[in-house]
Amino acid sequence: MLQNYLKLAWRNLTKSKTFGFINIFGLAAGTLCSLYIILYVQDQYSYDKHFADAKDLYRLTTIWTVQEDKGNWATVTGPVAPAMKKDFGEVADYARVVPTIGIDHHILRYKDKSFYEKDGVYADSSFFTLFNFHFDHGDARTALGVPYSIVLMKPIADKLFGAEDPVGKVIQIDDAFGKHDFTVGGVIDESLGKSHIHADYFMSMNSGGYGGFFGTNHSWTGNNVVISYVRLRPNTDVAALEKKLPAFLNKYGQKQLKEQGMTKELHLEPIGDIHTTPGFRGIELSQPVSPKFLSILVLIAAMIQVIACINFMNLSTARAAKRAKEVGVRKVIGAGKHDLIRQFLGESFLLSLLGVFIAIPVLVLLLPSFNSITGAAIGPGMLLQSRVWLVLGGLVGLTGLIAGSYPAFYLSAFQAIKVIKGNFTNQVSATGIRRGLVVFQFVLSIVLIAGIIVIFSQLNYMKNKDLGYDKEQKMAFSFYTDDAVAKIPAFVNDLRGLAEVKSVSRANNFPGQMVLYDLHLFLAGGNIATAPDASLISADEHFVRTAGIKMAGGRDFRAYDSGRVLINESLARKLGIRPEKAEGVILHSQTGDGKPLSFEVAGVIRDYNFSSLHEEVKPLAIAYDPQPGAEVFISTSSANYPALLAKIGAIWRAEIPEVPFEYTFSDEEAQKQYMAEITLSKIIDSFTLMTILISSLGLFGLAAFSAEQRIKEIGVRKVLGASVLDLTTLLSRDFFILVGIAIVIATPIAWWAMSSWLEAFAYRTPLSWWMFALAGAVALLIALVTVSSQAVRAAMENPVRSLRSE
Repeated sequence: MLQNYLKLAWRNLTKSKTFGFINIFGLAAGTLCSLYIILYVQDQYSYDKHFADAKDLYRLTTIWTVQEDKGNWATVTGPVAPAMKKDFGEVADYARVVPTIGIDHHILRYKDKSFYEKDGVYADSSFFTLFNFHFDHGDARTALGVPYSIVLMKPIADKLFGAEDPVGKVIQIDDAFGKHDFTVGGVIDESLGKSHIHADYFMSMNSGGYGGFFGTNHSWTGNNVVISYVRLRPNTDVAALEKKLPAFLNKYGQKQLKEQGMTKELHLEPIGDIHTTPGFRGIELSQPVSPKFLSILVLIAAMIQVIACINFMNLSTARAAKRAKEVGVRKVIGAGKHDLIRQFLGESFLLSLLGVFIAIPVLVLLLPSFNSITGAAIGPGMLLQSRVWLVLGGLVGLTGLIAGSYPAFYLSAFQAIKVIKGNFTNQVSATGIRRGLVVFQFVLSIVLIAGIIVIFSQLNYMKNKDLGYDKEQKMAFSFYTDDAVAKIPAFVNDLRGLAEVKSVSRANNFPGQMVLYDLHLFLAGGNIATAPDASLISADEHFVRTAGIKMAGGRDFRAYDSGRVLINESLARKLGIRPEKAEGVILHSQTGDGKPLSFEVAGVIRDYNFSSLHEEVKPLAIAYDPQPGAEVFISTSSANYPALLAKIGAIWRAEIPEVPFEYTFSDEEAQKQYMAEITLSKIIDSFTLMTILISSLGLFGLAAFSAEQRIKEIGVRKVLGASVLDLTTLLSRDFFILVGIAIVIATPIAWWAMSSWLEAFAYRTPLSWWMFALAGAVALLIALVTVSSQAVRAAMENPVRSLRSE
């Protein structure tokens, strides 16, 4: 029985090559896009799912409030996790991770091998017993058990040691914290799956220096940069444990928190939620992805699939007249309504299955292109997972049911006697439903086109917005080792000798980078508890001029201006200082251990966006320091970057031959803050093009069918003197009306959707009527090109052929 149904379905699908191609291509294209999005979303939700005891692992997070500044932090202070282990029997173990903040590169050396690596972290010795990484070499229980031990990711170990057994070997790490020898305790890989804990190597926390400081620091208010994890005992009531945390914080940190005017809340975040919970301040070991972003992708996949299904429904019902006699004959010889429904649904399921068989090999070929758009690393191996095939089965079933349901019930309802007599046209018409589906199809397309326009406008707005500093023709050079930092003065002097270099500055942070440090500042008579929190940059006297920042009052730094600061307008407002009277004002603060600090204000700078445009400009202080850090920042008058970089590279290699030459552009660094938006833009661009193509094919098929239905009318009109333009207008008018209705419906939907998306930005492009008018115009143009091609073709046919049978 099934074999007969399949044969019949295949014969009917291949009767009309044009309609068959449109249906198969549409469903294959829809399945291709949907399948990749499903794989991408699954990949993003699969982080940390490979841990056998993931349900008992939690990250500690903090809601930290200072005056009106309230933020959710992914980090805590160093003593929190050990104290929880000591006080709560529910906590079985803990582990802390400290990234090497501000030091992005480290030179790893072994014998004659030497290269840069990023993402080194310090970790407690318990880390690899808490987390279930796969060890190629070494023992998880002892890998970080002794000071100055290190665990390497396999790619790093392969580069350093090749086929050698790395365990017990000594490597040197050279960075801004100095040169230290580390003994390899183990090598791990990602064979168990991906984790949000992205690091190239893990150094023992109890190694002294930077790691040792955070491992033994006792501040409950400062140094809030430690990523801490706890493993709870099985069957722990997590909500009950969280209720104990306010009293726990008061027990240990009440005095420090009161002195700092700070309140804190501790929370437990399940390990499986970390990768899909964005919005935390502080350091993240990998970039989390927004569930809202993933939901948008799923919605796009559903829209594409629905559009492909609509094509099938429209073309199937449009061809009903051609199949009416088949239905009548089959009913006469005994076929029941349910038999016919099964037949037509079978055709739909078969087509959906064909779409999958076509989509899978094409997807494998296109994976590198799709991955370049999304930034993912999805491989063909994911297609072998059983759950993917379950999803595919569900996709085939759902697509077949949606696409085939209306044609099946519509065609099976024909009355046998009437359709055999040729009285089919008196049946309940599907024209109204077809028109409604075309409108719905174009509503979805117009919403996506409007999304492209608005997202492009926002990205362009962010790219061209005046950030308060000049990001063009700016380059930065970072120095990652003590030896390299010592040679910065000579390097800077040589740069100043280049005619193309207008200005050179040293700082610990250049515009476009995230500012990592902060300080509470208050006026005489105030206190740290009520002081506004200001982001803090250290820089020399050339920083403001090199960055192109404007002064609002007072003066810029001068040489040897130790003890002075520049503050931005936002901080001046918080402190009640008028910019023109700011010079000479004394600001006070204190260190984490309570020692007093004071600074004299040199001047007030205009607010500039030192963080992303998602947030409003916050208070900022720039402290004078003649040797402020490991960043050199230049402003150049040259647009010939290859020639300039060749000169700077020659200086670098002469001054610092042992360190690789690297640089970055300020505008590119600023753009990195909007990678999620850029990725979304690329995805919507690509899949909207696919949506438009599928919609156009469906419209093409309907236009061809419409022209075929009216071929004799066209012949008569042409004989009576109608021009090609008259006939083209006649055949196209109905479709243009449908697209016009779609524009009216889609515009408020797109306006609402894009208004919601733009709310994530403190600074955003205004929504304007032209964005949605352009989306509608694009849809009309698509309809014009698609429908007119068929209409012109029909209008130019020789009327003798169409009227010969009359």
